[in-house]
Amino acid sequence: MTLYYTLVFGLLMAEMGMFMLLLVPLPFNIKRRIFTFISESPLIAKLQYWMKITFVFILILFVDSLNRVYRVQLEVMAAHEQGLKGNAAAVMGSERLEVQARKFYSQRNMYLCGFTLFLSLILNRTYVMILEVMRLEDKLKAYEGTSKNTKESEKLAVAGKPGEIAALKEKLEKKDQDLQNLKKQAEQLNKAYNELSDKYAATQVDGESRKSR
Repeated sequence: MTLYYTLVFGLLMAEMGMFMLLLVPLPFNIKRRIFTFISESPLIAKLQYWMKITFVFILILFVDSLNRVYRVQLEVMAAHEQGLKGNAAAVMGSERLEVQARKFYSQRNMYLCGFTLFLSLILNRTYVMILEVMRLEDKLKAYEGTSKNTKESEKLAVAGKPGEIAALKEKLEKKDQDLQNLKKQAEQLNKAYNELSDKYAATQVDGESRKSR
């Protein structure tokens, strides 16, 4: 294997390792710190820029390996036709082995470059999806009022700010509780008023009975 294909193989192994790290279940806070560092670090940004250039060269190698596989396949088919015509010497010995070896190496290089490019697309898409999921989780926590960064003043701010729904729910619960308390007080007052009315009516009946005597 030549030097550049060895580098492509090393890059493929690195991509596989990074993909496994993305799939490892980690606590949300730790994962958020890691992805925040990756998305905001200038060093990572420069590395991503050079990686894009590297993948362009790998794409060129992939196209070249496809061309080599096609040409070797034509040679194999031509040698097979010569063998069918009776020229067995053309398809035997070192020439046939050399053609088969070139076919094997060309296919190996094609698969190596192809898998590296394909895994890079999957890795990039997985990274973007994880970032999007983390942003949605942050928004959900903010709107539910459970975010640690959300202050009480932000909960009582203008409509549309994070935590306002939770503040409105708290206000609504307090209003409901006050309403229930008022209902209980009204019932107690009504009960006391009825008792006083009954006592007053009883005193009036007693007074009229005494007058009639």
